[in-house]
Amino acid sequence: MSEFRDRVALITGASRGIGRAIAEVLAEGGATVALNYAANDVAAKEAEAACQKMGAKTLLLKFDVADAAACAAAVDQVVATFGRIDFLVNNAGVAIDQLALRVKEEDWQRQIAVNLTGAFMLCKAAARPMLKARSGCIVNVVSVVGEMGNPGQSAYVSSKAGLIGLTKALARELGSRSVRVNAVSPGFIETEMTAGLSEEARTRLTASLPLTRLGSAREVANCVAFLLSDKASYVTGEVLKVNGGMYM
Repeated sequence: MSEFRDRVALITGASRGIGRAIAEVLAEGGATVALNYAANDVAAKEAEAACQKMGAKTLLLKFDVADAAACAAAVDQVVATFGRIDFLVNNAGVAIDQLALRVKEEDWQRQIAVNLTGAFMLCKAAARPMLKARSGCIVNVVSVVGEMGNPGQSAYVSSKAGLIGLTKALARELGSRSVRVNAVSPGFIETEMTAGLSEEARTRLTASLPLTRLGSAREVANCVAFLLSDKASYVTGEVLKVNGGMYM
């Protein structure tokens, strides 16, 4: 595969789970990949090695997406290293579950800072070289709960719903320069986050889904790759549901 040859992608939260799967799918397609992570050096190096094994050029970027200056510096580093940035995938996220009446202010602020403000700052930084090149694509990883709501996740839901709105606003702002902005909205996916589900909870959950199973990180990554590809050249402002029919 060489669908993404000569394209450069920055993926946040790329050391594991959905982010790593996205990096690997793009690497398989020939892209150069810059992998952001916040803390886990071992996991990040493993993800980078997996991409390099596919022949991809790589760059590891350790920074907190809640740091606006670090976001801008990371985009600058990608452009300085590879001469361009074609794709931005905002995947990094944090969830601190609690009922609304018990949410601590610092937990609210942290989720908004990482899930929404960080994505905005990266979009803002990446948009400049993309607009100059009159080419580029941004994909934001949102969540099914940002569309349908979920008890115990008021802060997380708010951050993801805000990211959906940001996606649509940027699609309108950047479209005239051929920069597309879309989102993928995963449901329950087999990751470390869902690995802790009890067998009873997993059975009850899967039985409620039309496809009767959890999704894989690879399935989400394939949808991200589609939105980044030329196959989706007339798609912008879209929220692609990847939830097994959980919310339609």
